Amino acid sequence: MSDFAVGGDLICMGGAGGWIVGGMFTGLVEEMGCCEWLRIGAEGARLAVRAPHISDSVRIGDSVAVNGCCLTVTQTLDGVMEFDLLMETLRRTNLESLAPGAGVNLERSLAADGRLGGHFVQGHVDTTTKVRSAVRQGADMRLDFEMPAEFACYLAYKGSVAINGVSLTVAEVGSDTFTVWIIPHTAAVTNLGALEAGHTINLECDMLAKYTARILECRRD
Repeated sequence: MSDFAVGGDLICMGGAGGWIVGGMFTGLVEEMGCCEWLRIGAEGARLAVRAPHISDSVRIGDSVAVNGCCLTVTQTLDGVMEFDLLMETLRRTNLESLAPGAGVNLERSLAADGRLGGHFVQGHVDTTTKVRSAVRQGADMRLDFEMPAEFACYLAYKGSVAINGVSLTVAEVGSDTFTVWIIPHTAAVTNLGALEAGHTINLECDMLAKYTARILECRRD
């Protein structure tokens, strides 16, 4: 069991639409932004994402999930948001591989009076994993992923999982893989529709499953 997750802290802050639950999301992507640049240097890394639809409502200090990873906005100007990235974030997520023009899934943090249409997503990426296969079947798309052994206990048939920040339902669990299906709308408005075998995705398991496993572990001890 991993004791480390990448993302922001759970805090409350004032937002334009009322109190915001910083670092809590629903897994419903609001916009597929475009990577402007990723600059990695000896003193740190910065990421710029063009997001014309949500950037006007985002302020410095707000939390935004980028491919499911909770990041803090450090600058916003002319439709472009900038973020500082920890080296640990780069190592633990797929953000390190972003190239200019790459599509990224974006979601602002959940307002306290907002609708929860997906499931509670913390923006704490547990790990990355590889796409085993991506197959179109009719209008829908079947995605098979390699299942990291240390997180297998958190993945259950009909349970929730976040893939690149998208809330999805686990359709199948195999010995070393798990499967989700996406509808045409999800394929069109997120970067999941462009996935191919070998691509790396960010995985966040359901936090209820993680807390349940931790409680059971403590009781055994």
